Amino acid sequence: MAKRTFEQEMQFCTRENPNMYTIKEGFVPGMNVPGKFYVNEPLERLVMDELRSYSRQSNNVGGFLPAIKQIGNVAALPGICKYSIGLPDVHSGYGFAIGNVAAFDMGNPEAVVSPGGVGFDINCGVRLVRTNLLINDVLPVKERLAQSLFDHIPVGVGSQGIIPTKQSDLEEALQLGIDWSLREGYAWPEDKEHCEEYGRMLNADPNKVSSRAKKRGLPQLGTLGAGNHYAEIQVVDEIYDEFVAKKMGIDQKGQVCVMIHSGSRGLGHQVATDALVEMERAMARDNIQTNDRQLACARINSEEGQNYMKGMSAAANYAWVNRSSMTFLTRQAFAKVFNQSPEDLDMHVIYDVSHNIAKVEEHMVDGHCKQLLVHRKGSTRAFPPHHPLIPVDYQLTGQPVIVGGTMGTCSYVLTGTDQGMRETFGSTCHGAGRALSRNKSRNALDYGDVLKRLEDMGISIRVASPKLIMEEAPESYKDVTQVVKTCHDANISKMAVKLKPIAVVKGKLDPIAVSIAKEVSAALRASQFGHAWPQPAASSSTPHVKNSHGPWSGMEETAKRVTLWAPDL
Repeated sequence: MAKRTFEQEMQFCTRENPNMYTIKEGFVPGMNVPGKFYVNEPLERLVMDELRSYSRQSNNVGGFLPAIKQIGNVAALPGICKYSIGLPDVHSGYGFAIGNVAAFDMGNPEAVVSPGGVGFDINCGVRLVRTNLLINDVLPVKERLAQSLFDHIPVGVGSQGIIPTKQSDLEEALQLGIDWSLREGYAWPEDKEHCEEYGRMLNADPNKVSSRAKKRGLPQLGTLGAGNHYAEIQVVDEIYDEFVAKKMGIDQKGQVCVMIHSGSRGLGHQVATDALVEMERAMARDNIQTNDRQLACARINSEEGQNYMKGMSAAANYAWVNRSSMTFLTRQAFAKVFNQSPEDLDMHVIYDVSHNIAKVEEHMVDGHCKQLLVHRKGSTRAFPPHHPLIPVDYQLTGQPVIVGGTMGTCSYVLTGTDQGMRETFGSTCHGAGRALSRNKSRNALDYGDVLKRLEDMGISIRVASPKLIMEEAPESYKDVTQVVKTCHDANISKMAVKLKPIAVVKGKLDPIAVSIAKEVSAALRASQFGHAWPQPAASSSTPHVKNSHGPWSGMEETAKRVTLWAPDL
């Protein structure tokens, strides 16, 4: 079929209101439900430019499809309900767009689970910790505090975490989630109450996590990681809803908080990679057809589907332990600088949200309550007031939603709404969403200029890799304020608090992931031109993708679809 022009593509997209487009069935082959995506006018250009660029290209071998096409392809997956949904921070990703939500009917034997709908960084999420400090308490010691945070939280990927863990500890952490942190003294009992799913996925099975994944995860527990992960010292800049803010322990502008953004590290990445290999076999066996091979999937109730669900849940538990460990280290860093206990500093967790996860939930579909497997990739759960799965503290406000900004820009706290529950399966945005690829950011931005701008804004920065300064600069992302405003105006979540950063701590790239991805990228380029897959040199010192049947056996097709900057997927 000949590729359509941009104008022809747009005939399938209709702006229903100032904040939302619908995508008609027929936009891509085999759509089972319509699609929709939330963008206001300022954000519309970035989404449409992806589609416009795609329409002009003669072929798109080796790259991601535009986000709108990916939303359509997800709408063609078996067992999907109501809509394939794109949120305002949506942009191209692996299989699913980042910012894509889709729910699958657990009662439908054809319904599927897809690792591409969760992402490689399973349970990448954000935690917000409050303090009773004010900006004037922190400014005189800001540099020392930033350095203390940098010293306490291991930020280099591949380096050993400070939290002492043995193999048996890792197995228990994968099973117990934050309950392991509580038992070991790295978390407070109140922390558990203020975590999505109370910090533990009960269906986790460490036996479904490969030895390679465990090997990667063991030394990384309690470490920050790379890409857009960070620990930020922030101050309250605006309070939009005083009642909600007070329920969170925020009572005035200038109050100091800490935001921690990290996930399941190399362990989660390996769980996803392992699952993709299994699911390709399941698709061939069960004759599952998709529009995009990156949408590898399996029937939810198949052995492969259940194995992934249990392994993904174990990786999610790892992520909660990881953020809990860094919260412990953050509390120690503050206690050291201010010579007060974390309890005296009132360093309580406001909430901990997940961005990349699939969970079984109950939702109303066509007037009937159904059990759905809701995939949220680059999106956040946002349950409304009185929902039974949110803490008692927030029953009157709705679930807090922590929306991280970019390095040097503001972040927000939102709350869930009833309308969001009906329209988006109780989901909202997760952050700003990339506007430039990492490669474009490195080529277009100057390290010194970005640092100077941050300094002029009064932001202290500690970063383990200079490349991340350009990759994570504000220019690399969409305007988070417009993203949040779209969600607020569409009433799928409501703005409560705005925070601005005064200090940022960031990590560096994972050498294992980078070396694997470089090999895969070279192999992909070679395969596009009909060449054989390159074999790793025996003398090479960098790690390679291997198994017992040779360096690429069983991994070839999956590896072809792994991209260099996996933390964003």
